[in-house]
Amino acid sequence: MYLVGAGPGDPDLLTVKARRLMDEVDVIVYDKLVADPILALAPAPTERIFAGKQASNHYMPQEKTNQLLVDLARAGKRVMRLKGGDPFVFGRGGEEALHLVRSGIPFEIVPGITSSAGCAAYAGIPLTHRDFAHGVRFVTGHTQGPDGLSLDWEGLADSDTTLVIYMGVTNIREISKRLISGGLDPKTPAAAINEGTREAQRVLTTNLADLPAAIADQGLTGPTLIVIGGVVGLADELSWFEAALARKRS
Repeated sequence: MYLVGAGPGDPDLLTVKARRLMDEVDVIVYDKLVADPILALAPAPTERIFAGKQASNHYMPQEKTNQLLVDLARAGKRVMRLKGGDPFVFGRGGEEALHLVRSGIPFEIVPGITSSAGCAAYAGIPLTHRDFAHGVRFVTGHTQGPDGLSLDWEGLADSDTTLVIYMGVTNIREISKRLISGGLDPKTPAAAINEGTREAQRVLTTNLADLPAAIADQGLTGPTLIVIGGVVGLADELSWFEAALARKRS
């Protein structure tokens, strides 16, 4: 059993080990955020099972996914649990690994490039920069609290820290409101990176107060990462991915 990170989308960002294992396993159990070109790398006979999840929409509940992995392993299958980004960064890899341990199933973890690092880099946004950010905080835009946003908003409203929000589009209006109420300047640079590292990548840059309206106006759907902090102001100068794509197509 392998719990594997597929990275944020660009197949070239797969680790060497992840790519090798795709040729060796019998079954790949994959999430919604695994890009189609990555799945296409697996040999044709490899069984593919979709166990995707997104905010408020679980195609396969986590408990069933956990048990599926155990059942496949006990049936003698060589199984890859393939997750977008890194399995231990908002990927529920920890939950699945605990279930495997408690079921007596041996496994290996294969880290992947997490979406925060990959998407920010492809958008030209350094997550740290000594003139703008002395640290980074990673949070999810959906928590298990009563309103789905049980976070320390005053603590997160730190102008010296880059804030990266996974799965934040659905609640972006409330997130923006709470950060501003917590003390973060409404004019703080903010970005939404849609389909990051993929050919369809779109990067929207604005400020914290205007971000919800900008996302709505652009009609962003699909995987979207939110980055808030002074480092976002460097995106225009450091943007490189679109030019690289244009060179490949010419």
